[in-house]
Amino acid sequence: MNKANLVEQMAKMTKLPKSACKSCLEAFIKTIGTSLKQRKPVVLTGFGTFTVIKRKSRIGVNPATGSKMTIPAKAVPKFKPGKALKDTI
Repeated sequence: MNKANLVEQMAKMTKLPKSACKSCLEAFIKTIGTSLKQRKPVVLTGFGTFTVIKRKSRIGVNPATGSKMTIPAKAVPKFKPGKALKDTI
């Protein structure tokens, strides 16, 4: 399912216009991104938790040349599904 399909499904379930559902979805995504940028976790009980983790730097191999290179440390988003979401699947 892509973003357009999700907006369509939201519109069917809520009986709201697609434009309103699209605005809500974009606001939801932006709010989560802003919170994670500030290193604050987003906890949606039953659905899951969005957090930021710090990856350590590591040695990687360039697939084109085969030479070793250092991949720098960075912060990446992480999602841990909640029990209700796991039970749904």
